[in-house]
Amino acid sequence: MDLNTVTSVIPARHRDDLRALGGGVVPLAGGSELYADPRIHLTGLVDLATFDWPALTVTDAGLEIAATCTFAELSRLPAEAGWTAHPLFYQCCAALFGSFKVWNVATVGGNLATALPAGPMITLAVALDAEVLIWRADGSDERMPAVAFVTGNMSTVLNEGDVLRSIHLRSAQLGARTAFRKIALSPLGRSGAVLAGRLDVDGTFVITVTGGTIRPVQLRYAGIPPQTRLRSDIDAITDWFTDAHGAADWRQAVSGVLAEEIRQELNEDENQNENEDEDNR
Repeated sequence: MDLNTVTSVIPARHRDDLRALGGGVVPLAGGSELYADPRIHLTGLVDLATFDWPALTVTDAGLEIAATCTFAELSRLPAEAGWTAHPLFYQCCAALFGSFKVWNVATVGGNLATALPAGPMITLAVALDAEVLIWRADGSDERMPAVAFVTGNMSTVLNEGDVLRSIHLRSAQLGARTAFRKIALSPLGRSGAVLAGRLDVDGTFVITVTGGTIRPVQLRYAGIPPQTRLRSDIDAITDWFTDAHGAADWRQAVSGVLAEEIRQELNEDENQNENEDEDNR
């Protein structure tokens, strides 16, 4: 959709260029969501792509994902040794149904900052305990857990003039085993519920509930919980919502089913690994 009220596009090459943000001037990343609806209040854009940030940077500490990294780039990221959680990257990318054109422009940071409940990059970042780096409008940097970044339906901690710079994943979480589930009312519809489970090397079990809640909800346990405990904790979530893509009670019910599937899958993996360890002794 044309943004016919926009009269200027500033290619950002230095952080000082972000001073133009504010009022009717907003950041432009991939633009797949920005151009999806009329936004007659906008008068200008600041293009973040011209920063030329490296999309993906692998270090001994883990992985840094630039906010301008596209879905296509993330989906092609090869696995490093020990990255047991690597399948979750493609699974979350594929949760955004779109053509190759969308995948080549939609960005990780844009998906997070738009903060739609069905945003799969929210699922990925929260499920792996990512840390996000925010460039604040006053020139300061702020790091925070991804689980705290999204505060509601299309609401984040970003203030006017702030920019999401990058997402950081630690090696410990990349080495965890994961399981992924999603459901929608139609085969190509927007996700009604998206859940990801993680089992760390130390036995910590984490379930991330998104898609059906207005903000990501994370449930954490010292070990794999009993079925009744997990179901009770899912039922205790209060952030379910209703829209054209699913009713709140349906989202709650299917999330309970998907969470149990994840629990069983990771529990079976854990038992299998324990048996293999015993056989190798």
